[in-house]
Amino acid sequence: MSLSIHPSVGVARLGNADGNDFVLNPIKIGGLPFEHDDNLQPTTDVIHFKDEAGRVRRQGQVFKVLDEEGNELTLDSGNVKSIEWSVHLANKKAAWYAFSELNGNLLYGEENSYKNRGVEWRNATVTSESERQKLIIDLGPRTVAGCLDSAEFDKDSIPSNYTKASYPGPVLQGENFKSLGTLRTDNKGRLVVLGGYGRAGGNTDLEGYGGGDEWFDDISDGPVTCVVTYKDGSAAKTIKAWVVVGSPDFAPEIVNISTLNDTFFDVGVRHFDLVPKMYTHGEFNDDFVANFERDIQPIIHRISQYQWVANVQSMSGFFSYQFDYRDNSDANKSNRMKYYHYFRQLDNKTIGDYDQPQQTLMSSSEEGKILPMMPMNSGSNSVKSANAYDLTNNVVEKFLALDATQMFLLKQWAEGKFALGTADTLYVNEMDAASIGNCVGLPMCPGIEVTWSLQNSKLYEMAYQVKHHKADYSQQGLSPSRDECEGGGCEPGDLTKRMACPWQADFFNCTVQVVNFSEPKVNKATQVDTTLSLTNYVWKDLPDGVKVPEQYQVLATQDVEEKTPLPPAYYSYWWPPQSPWDVLTGELDVTGQLNSHLPAGQQINYARGINSYGQMVEHWSALAFIRDRNAKSEGFPYFTESERNHELFDFKEVGVGQISGNSEDNDTTIPVFFINTTKVSLDKLKGETDKKETKKGKLMAQYFEERAFKPVRTKNTLHRSGTRMRG
Repeated sequence: MSLSIHPSVGVARLGNADGNDFVLNPIKIGGLPFEHDDNLQPTTDVIHFKDEAGRVRRQGQVFKVLDEEGNELTLDSGNVKSIEWSVHLANKKAAWYAFSELNGNLLYGEENSYKNRGVEWRNATVTSESERQKLIIDLGPRTVAGCLDSAEFDKDSIPSNYTKASYPGPVLQGENFKSLGTLRTDNKGRLVVLGGYGRAGGNTDLEGYGGGDEWFDDISDGPVTCVVTYKDGSAAKTIKAWVVVGSPDFAPEIVNISTLNDTFFDVGVRHFDLVPKMYTHGEFNDDFVANFERDIQPIIHRISQYQWVANVQSMSGFFSYQFDYRDNSDANKSNRMKYYHYFRQLDNKTIGDYDQPQQTLMSSSEEGKILPMMPMNSGSNSVKSANAYDLTNNVVEKFLALDATQMFLLKQWAEGKFALGTADTLYVNEMDAASIGNCVGLPMCPGIEVTWSLQNSKLYEMAYQVKHHKADYSQQGLSPSRDECEGGGCEPGDLTKRMACPWQADFFNCTVQVVNFSEPKVNKATQVDTTLSLTNYVWKDLPDGVKVPEQYQVLATQDVEEKTPLPPAYYSYWWPPQSPWDVLTGELDVTGQLNSHLPAGQQINYARGINSYGQMVEHWSALAFIRDRNAKSEGFPYFTESERNHELFDFKEVGVGQISGNSEDNDTTIPVFFINTTKVSLDKLKGETDKKETKKGKLMAQYFEERAFKPVRTKNTLHRSGTRMRG
């Protein structure tokens, strides 16, 4: 009997709530997670994303075994004796190359390899292969079987035969390492994978959105295997899947325009004969008939949802149904073709060829015919700028284009080659699509959960199947330098190692980007800003009789080299569903509004009050979840913030005169949210500020007192352009 695991690639999400307080994964793209009963069976849609102390609940990924006819096998199946699951999670970030956008992407050819581009390793002072192997967080595999079994990926339960285990020691900043996650089985023998606890720490100051040396986080990924044994004593061949642990999905009902499922589907179509009627012999079939509901409507719908997490008016206007998108008549063809031609075509992946569609912003230069090309997002490398030493060998991708298969299907729709109604074929298992369909597919700079390596067909065994590298890790351990994009399959930790370390650093900045659109070779120019600063001098341990002021200040000038966008530039967004920027406030009661300092329905910056990398590392769980408050009516959407930890933040209206020096300017104020650095206990704020005492505030205070968190510092901070202005 042929068996398979679904989803073939699952996605769990970390959280800092108690280990037994978690939710289960959504079962559709844009769906909500589920609550569960004591048997780990899903019950209702998620009620609360956080616990009473404002800590985020982990999201577990459920894995199931299906036979070739699509029937599920569980411990209740009459012929099944046992189901045994093994998972090997690892984090390779600290041992991999430094964060470097598209450098290293072998889809651009061998000349773009990490080695040929001269990209340095993270923790470059650790030079030997054996010592770099110790930078990997690798606690070995874990196995669970039967009903309601469990296992933890911590240092106290490393398998006795796993000789190459390694994990971070105590750190000077952030939190100490705890675990990469947990395995559970439900009462029917299904597997549930839970990720880490959102901990991150290091011994050096963070250096920017890529993170820093000597830092770790508890993101991970790795292979999933299963063996089903039948009551007659026979055992099926080992079946395989993969799991990725990502950061929380703060707007789960809002979907990226190009998801990770679209990436997998594109690779499957163009490299693994997933849909032969659509693509064969290296070409798309111009006679293929698309389906509107399956292939086209999701793209249009996702564009419409961005308005709830990013204020992109050009995209809001683009989905406003100026014509009937479902009308496939010849009379409507001109409307469809006009719509299609507003979508930006893909670049050819050729280094040094800058005359490419994804360097183009506007549809036209003619006055009265100007509209930003769609989608209005940053491309997968709008950060890296060409420099004087490497103008012919630099990868620049300023603005987003959909993947090749999405663009083909749009073209078929524009030409009228599409059908209406429920599609006869879904192409892939719905569980496979749902797990990765709630992750970022494009842009990938690097992304949120995973990155551009998943566009490379060498990572796959077949469509939707990540290729497992074959090795005895218990004796030789994981490789810190092997590049799976060259072939041979993936090791544990390979799908997430290219991401920022810690993830909170990139999350702090992966929101907006100001991109030059006039010079195809350049995204940013280097500008020297002269700033005034106060230098403090403190005198200590003076000899007897020597009297000088204890402290005095001198006004000095300092030249700071700042990367700024080269005008003319355009304000672009990264992946708002995963990292929102503009959101609506949602508190409707008196206490909620007194704590939030805002009325309901105001558009405001999502991350307000978290004003540094260190604060994001420490307080990422304070961020709100964006929910559709009208979802049960199945009518018009109304997305607002929910469960934001308002108790953490202070608020002041700052007069503009404090900046301009003109007191008359104080009639205009700027709202400023911030975290009180005096660390006043949250349950004692009543009477000291305008905040109201809450049960949540008391529990938050207790959590902070129990938490051994050490202050996080930054140095030489490189900001992505635009993120300093948060509003």
